[in-house]
Order: sequence, then C-alpha cells, then structure tokens
Amino acid sequence: MMKTTLTFIACLFTFCMYSQDENLAKKIDSIEKTFKYQHGSIDLKNGIGKINVPKGFKYLEPVQAERVLVDIWGNPKGENLTLGLLLPENQGVMNENGYVFNIQYDEIGHVEDDDADDVNYDDLLAEMKKETVEENKERQKAGYEPITIVGWAAKPFYDQDRKILHWAKEIKFGTNTVNTLNYNVRILGRKGVLVLNAIATENELPLVQKDINKVLDIVQFNDGYKYEDFDSNVDEVAAWTIGGLVAGKVLAKVGFLAILAKFGKLIVLGLLGFFSAFKNKIRGWFSKNKGTENEEEPKQLEEPLAQIEETEKEEEAETADREL
Repeated sequence: MMKTTLTFIACLFTFCMYSQDENLAKKIDSIEKTFKYQHGSIDLKNGIGKINVPKGFKYLEPVQAERVLVDIWGNPKGENLTLGLLLPENQGVMNENGYVFNIQYDEIGHVEDDDADDVNYDDLLAEMKKETVEENKERQKAGYEPITIVGWAAKPFYDQDRKILHWAKEIKFGTNTVNTLNYNVRILGRKGVLVLNAIATENELPLVQKDINKVLDIVQFNDGYKYEDFDSNVDEVAAWTIGGLVAGKVLAKVGFLAILAKFGKLIVLGLLGFFSAFKNKIRGWFSKNKGTENEEEPKQLEEPLAQIEETEKEEEAETADREL
C-alpha cells in the first residue's frame, strides 16, 4: 500500500511539474508578446546621439526597458536607469539564457584618458577585491549576500582612437554555483560616458565575446557631444580617469540587482507556483482522509507578472535571497 501511494505521489509530482512548466512557458510567451522592438537608427531620448542597431540585434525603447528592469527583473526605479535595451534578435527579455545590454548615459564630465597606458589592472583588481570585502560587511548587515570578485573575465582594453573602453569581471553572489558576468563598455564623449552593461551569467561570456565587436560601434554622438568637441573653457573634467571607470565608481547602483533578478526571478516564480499547487493538493488529500470535502484547489499564476510582484513582493524577495 505504501509503495503504491509513493508511486502515485511521484507520478502526481511529475504531472504537476509538467503542468506548471507549461503554464510558466505560456505566461512568459504572453509577456514577451507585449514588447515592441525597433531596428535601424534610433535617436536617444536625451539628444546626445543615436544608436545604430547592428544586424542580428533589436532595441527596446526606454519606457519598455524600464518595465523590464523594474517590474520584471526587480530593480528599484532610479534616475538615468536606462536609455533602452539591446539584445540578440532571436532572444527575448524573459529568456533564462542569453544576455542583454542595458544602455545608459552618465554626464560625469570629460574623462581624460592620459592614464590609459599606465594603469596596472592586476593591482587594480587586487584593490577592488579588498574594497569588496569591506563593502560586504554593510551588505550583509542590510540582509544581502556577499559579493566576491573572482577575477577578470576579459581584461580591460582601451581603444584610444575610438575612445572605447571595455572589460568584464567574473562575480560570485553568496554561494551561488553559477558566477555572474559583469561585462562593461564605456564610450567616451564630450561631457560624459555612454554606458553599455551586459546583463548575463558567466556561462554567456562566449556569446558576449562573440558579439562584442558588433556592439562597440553602435553609438554615434551628435555634433557638440563628441569627445573631440571638448572645450576646456566651458566644459568640466571628470573626477574619474580610465582606471577609475574600470574600478566601478560610476553607476555602481545598476547591474547587480538586474543580474540577480533576471536569472533568479523566473526560477523562483516557477518554484513558488509549483510548490504552492503541490502543497494545496497534499492538503486536499489529508482533508479527504479526515472526512472533509473542502479541498483547496491549486491557485494558478494567471495574473500579469507585475501584479504578482506587487502582491507577493516581500515573499519573493526573501525567497530569492535564499535561493540565490
């Protein structure tokens, strides 16, 4: 009898898992269909220039991009959060695998690049690791997992002719077995830097590296915003040089939360939905065994993702922290 019961439970478990996977896939597909992508030449909303979407990519304008970053991936709202998202043509924002470039602009002033050939990036990495250890004390006090900088996933490289700086860090969150890829591109302009941050895991590094050359030249600054338009009589010089940009002193608030949410929220959401349904089914069995007929039916996750996050925001955040 016990063996038959266990077999039945195992079969039901498998069936519930398949059903929940199917429901989650439909939900993801329905959310994906709400986004409208663009191609070609895109004028940036702040007037600094334009993005030329390369072949094989698509662009999501700022309003929809903020919806992804805030409502779906769980980032807090903030000023200058995004000028849009750039992602491969065959990929959606809800894909568990793949990567997305978040586009930003930070008017920090004119970044002088005189130190580009003098930076010892190994020493800089060691200093960044040391600072992260200290910062982790505050993170853990606030209830967040510690961050470990594993090393360079791609060592910093500065193209002085094109005024483009790019590098990648490999980062571990807590005890997570899959490390995060923090791939950064900075395109220097007259009054600030255009920022491209790749949101991905370490597993996607080969994909990003394969496509990075297609992405580096997508920005075209308008006249008056180009690096060579700098006027020392009226323009401010940034407090950061090339080494400072790599050290991550600019726009540090963006990226980590997006990365965590992108590759964790869908998994956690699926688990919450599945185990909620399974728990209710178990409760129903025991109710029937006790002579009751008020079995609680499993609640399907049919409301839009944004509504789910509103009603279960605190529970999901706590669960995500534990799972991640």
